[in-house]
Amino acid sequence: MRFQIILLLSILLTASCTAQSAIIYEEEDKAILTEIFNKLEKQSDKTTAELVVLAGESLLGTPYVAHTLESEPEQLVVNLRELDCTTYTENCLAIARCVKSGKTSFKNFTAELRKIRYRNGVINGYPSRLHYFSDWIFENEKQGIIKQVSEAAGHTKYPLELDFMSTHPGSYKQLEGNKEFVQMLSAEEKEINKREMFFIPEDEVAKYEVQLKPGDIVGICTSIKGLDISHVGILVSKNNRIYLMHASSSGEKVMISDSTLEDYLKVGKSTIGIMVARPI
Repeated sequence: MRFQIILLLSILLTASCTAQSAIIYEEEDKAILTEIFNKLEKQSDKTTAELVVLAGESLLGTPYVAHTLESEPEQLVVNLRELDCTTYTENCLAIARCVKSGKTSFKNFTAELRKIRYRNGVINGYPSRLHYFSDWIFENEKQGIIKQVSEAAGHTKYPLELDFMSTHPGSYKQLEGNKEFVQMLSAEEKEINKREMFFIPEDEVAKYEVQLKPGDIVGICTSIKGLDISHVGILVSKNNRIYLMHASSSGEKVMISDSTLEDYLKVGKSTIGIMVARPI
């Protein structure tokens, strides 16, 4: 009987580890990653933020493709061939952290990516992914990966009223018809809404631009009801001004904005400001 119990526990543990370590990728993704690591590994003396910029520049021109993370069941997806605004910034941050630590293997990269993308670094179904950027900032700051700088810069509280995912389940493949996931996300939204978050209002970005730094990760705040952020990118410096390096849906690729961050924000009809996270 004791042997059977030990055997059962061993099987369950093995199954759990296998599920947690499941990764979706193609060999081309590993080749791209290796090329970037080879280019950056001798620059580990730079700050993590500087390495984020270098990693981002290495991916300029990569095609913009949305919804690349969707898998059932939820697994870690590595796709450096096609990027959206969120996967672009997450990959750049994971690459930078690997280079900074001197641990530049595919295994180290996927461990960093999992830690950045999922709550407590654990994949436990679709709701465990950090879908809201304000939640992403909160959880990654808790892990010592980034720090919020919006409060120090703008001192303006952001009104968190998140409920878009739970009230629009039809917009998400994994939520449609899955009441359990919807309930889980609704509970998470309520917890996020209890927090105190800060942002820099759009009309004050120019005033605080001097406090923004290359490598900062920014979320563009939106007035769309139930959402917090509509777009994410990495700040870069050009001609002593701040620009946005991002995976652009309109540009259909990873690119640097033609206009300064200040002017870029003015174009968005629903844009109300930015949240800023600085890599540690």
